[in-house]
Amino acid sequence: MLDDMGNWRKTHYTKDVTSDLEGQEVILGGWIRNYRDLGGLKFIILQDKYGERQITIKKGVVSDQLFENVKMGYQYCIMIKGKVKIFKKAPGGVEIIPDKIKTLNVTPNKLPIDMTGETISELDLRLNNRALDLRSLRNQAIFRIRGELLKAIREFLHEHDFTEITTPKIIGSATEGGTELFPIMYFDREAFLTQSAQLYKEQLSGVYERVYEISHCYRAEKSHTKRHLCEIYVLDVEMAFADMHDVLKLLENLVYHAIKRIRENQFEALKFLKMENVTVLPEVPFPRYTYEEILDIIEKKLDIKIEFGEDIPTEAYRKLDQILPGYYYITHWPMSLKPFYIQPSKDSKYSESFDLQKGWLELTSGGTRVHNKEQLINALKEKGLNPESFDPHTRVFDFGMPPHAGFGLGIARWLTILCGLDDIREAVMYPRTPERLIP
Repeated sequence: MLDDMGNWRKTHYTKDVTSDLEGQEVILGGWIRNYRDLGGLKFIILQDKYGERQITIKKGVVSDQLFENVKMGYQYCIMIKGKVKIFKKAPGGVEIIPDKIKTLNVTPNKLPIDMTGETISELDLRLNNRALDLRSLRNQAIFRIRGELLKAIREFLHEHDFTEITTPKIIGSATEGGTELFPIMYFDREAFLTQSAQLYKEQLSGVYERVYEISHCYRAEKSHTKRHLCEIYVLDVEMAFADMHDVLKLLENLVYHAIKRIRENQFEALKFLKMENVTVLPEVPFPRYTYEEILDIIEKKLDIKIEFGEDIPTEAYRKLDQILPGYYYITHWPMSLKPFYIQPSKDSKYSESFDLQKGWLELTSGGTRVHNKEQLINALKEKGLNPESFDPHTRVFDFGMPPHAGFGLGIARWLTILCGLDDIREAVMYPRTPERLIP
């Protein structure tokens, strides 16, 4: 028989219940992470969004009726009313002696995944039961860090005069000219889910000068790796009256600021993930290597030959990680590897572009953009694209488009690094991959 919540409302979260509240009555609500019945003594470990506290039910201390009625299961949803008592061995150094417990919902005898923390169930099984899986202390730590990361990004960018923008996610043609798009029916014609905010953020840099967006993009790549997703969450940044070198300085300071805030405000989450000595403040400025310098390092130190104009394979990046484990930039990529909107260098075989690497994983691509309309139309033609398809974009360049530069950074990839995760799917609440469309 389930209880009615009635007029009960939570007075505190678990994090608020400290020794300062000794003797005070509190009402908590959450889920049972652990339950032990030792005969004359029963323990509930109650978890909410911030952590856990121990509920101690001792025969002779609580009412006989309460003691006899307490029969709990893992992940039962309950509320408790009781008094705080100092007990240093319990989570938070306190326990709660209950006057009353309400059982609001129950669970099956056997849950589909282990929620005790003693083992970690296989990832696909956890993703199939994601709403339950996300209650685990490990996932709570991961997504507290994610929340702090997003907060820190916004804080930093607003302090540097950026305006937050929103751009369309339904578009009429490819943003970057690729074919990796999800088509949809838009009333009586075909449209696509956007693969990038690129063109819109460029246009808006000619309005608000410094702009950013944190939003979803969609990539119809049938990639089956631990670092690719079909629905990605991206930080897009664009700066007017700036070039690649301005962006490099901004980005490295943004990375430093975000990690600083995570260490200040979510250090316990880092400790839970055993990342407190790994996710440390990086030295700024980050090392800068040109594309050709990286090819030279790979050939001389790793004995891997990569021809100029080829992309750097994952195998080489993984081995390079042993030499360059921190954050570093790779600049001046071959123009042949870059999209039409990237500005060529003075030597046109190179581009004014960069990637931000953390060890073996690419976090960011960016660079200086073409802001001259005639040059932009020629670049489209050189890439085999029809300028008429991009007329709504190129027309904006008639209206005094300033020099500009920017980057896009994958939030889940960065979180994977910050939390020491093995698979990017763990960094997303409900990941979408070629195989996974539910839950």
